[in-house]
Amino acid sequence: MSKIIIAALFFLFGLNQVKSQNIEQIIIGTKHTLHSNILNEERAYWINLPESYHNSKESYKKYPILIILDGNTHFKPITGMVSHMSGNGKIPEMIVVAVQNVDRRRDFTPDKIVTVRENNSGGGEKFLRFLEDELIPELDRNYRTEPYRILYGHSLGGLLATYAYMKEKTLFNAFISVDPSLGTWDAKTMDEKLDSVTANSFKRFIYFATANWGKRNFRNRDRHIRLYEALNSKCEGAFYAKLAYFENESHSTVPPIAFYDGISTIFKDYDISFRDVDTKAQLIEHFQSISQRLSWSFKPPEQLVNQIGYSMLRSGNENNKLKALEFFILNTENFPNSSNAYDSLGEAYEILGNKKKATENYKKALELNTKS
Repeated sequence: MSKIIIAALFFLFGLNQVKSQNIEQIIIGTKHTLHSNILNEERAYWINLPESYHNSKESYKKYPILIILDGNTHFKPITGMVSHMSGNGKIPEMIVVAVQNVDRRRDFTPDKIVTVRENNSGGGEKFLRFLEDELIPELDRNYRTEPYRILYGHSLGGLLATYAYMKEKTLFNAFISVDPSLGTWDAKTMDEKLDSVTANSFKRFIYFATANWGKRNFRNRDRHIRLYEALNSKCEGAFYAKLAYFENESHSTVPPIAFYDGISTIFKDYDISFRDVDTKAQLIEHFQSISQRLSWSFKPPEQLVNQIGYSMLRSGNENNKLKALEFFILNTENFPNSSNAYDSLGEAYEILGNKKKATENYKKALELNTKS
């Protein structure tokens, strides 16, 4: 064997060793199991936590929950989108929980389906009890959760999400129902469902997506449109909902695209640019409008307010510097356990020449940072 070949083999071997030593896993979630007394079985679920969750300086943060049905199918694409969108400030950071299937026909159908052969459909109400009475309390005990919860379902999962939205009481605040399988809801059944809907449903937000079913398309679209329009006519105030049709997507390809559109619709205008904000009052009013639509108090994000404050502080305009102070104070009011909020406020006071106030806020920031 020539010296050149031997040298090349040693080089490749060494390179392979270097590569092996540098391999690291990219972990997007953890697997968990919960015994359900309601369902009398073990139920598995996967969890993806926001990147900031384990940052000790942000341990004061609480997060909304997104629960995904058919979690084994949708967990990876949805966690990727949530991470990307929350990282860009388009939506809030949230905890993603993907519930794994055991028997989706049983769990996702709210009504007994009569067929020639015996079946176990109609367990939807029981499964919702599992989600609300067992899984959500388990999540609240073990994680820093905000009691704002979104339910995502596709196909039969979309049917269950729609049913949950129309219930008198539910722990969920918003729903993304992707191409829901409403085939078992004939006109009479749908009318009965609609008759039972109360004003409570209209305090929640629901997003419907419809895919193109080819030759069966009109029948499917008609069901979705009929339900959407009936709910709209029944709602006495603003109807917080959207129905989107994806002509170029099939039942199987629509989920990721519909999720992106659905979550963007729920949090419409959440990603206001710091360049578009002139006053504190304007910013507060903007997020009050979002909160009213979603029936939950969403505060202006800390990072956004910081951006606005520093942009004004460094503008060279004395009036803007005073306005910047208002934004930094707002952050300490909304996030009283944030060391960064007090540190930024201290910096603003220092630039404005108020050394006493600057020192007070720097000390507060240091105190909070030591506790974290």
